[in-house]
Amino acid sequence: MNEFHRMQIAGLTRDLPICKVNDQLSIAGFVMFSDVEITVACAEELLKKVPEFDYIVTAEAKGIPLAYEMSRQSGKKYFPARKMTKLYMRDPIHVQVKSITTAKVQDLYLDKNEAEQLRGKRILIVDDVVSGGDSLRALEVLVNEAGGNIVGKAFVLAEGDAADRDDIIFLEKLPVFPTEG
Repeated sequence: MNEFHRMQIAGLTRDLPICKVNDQLSIAGFVMFSDVEITVACAEELLKKVPEFDYIVTAEAKGIPLAYEMSRQSGKKYFPARKMTKLYMRDPIHVQVKSITTAKVQDLYLDKNEAEQLRGKRILIVDDVVSGGDSLRALEVLVNEAGGNIVGKAFVLAEGDAADRDDIIFLEKLPVFPTEG
């Protein structure tokens, strides 16, 4: 198997490293951190595809650069769901999630003040990659508990079977790879 998977994403070429998940599965790792060019281009392309929204919600940490850039380009505020509570948080909403790329169960928190701002508003959920959908479900629970109205779920890449979903918006399909002996 090649060490990299070459892709065109938002008009840019990137070589994604192949990463072994287990004895049966490998994935191409997509990380937007430090890649300002891809972050700006992906935000621009996703904003062309999403419905009208009031706020963006994303999960800490890999979705933050994309949410920030979409916020900057659209002028709409974004809220990151945190992996742990912070001292400034008051009565946070809490959910747990287990993602394919994370070794253990993660907690996601949204501050009560932020949650109150989402109530009755049109919310766009944004993240870099959707795969099994566990992180997405956790964000949906957070937004629903806050009383927000989810109008769209946007991702740069839809990995494997996630690309077959009809309830998400994404730029490119990201294949998965069987792990070779």
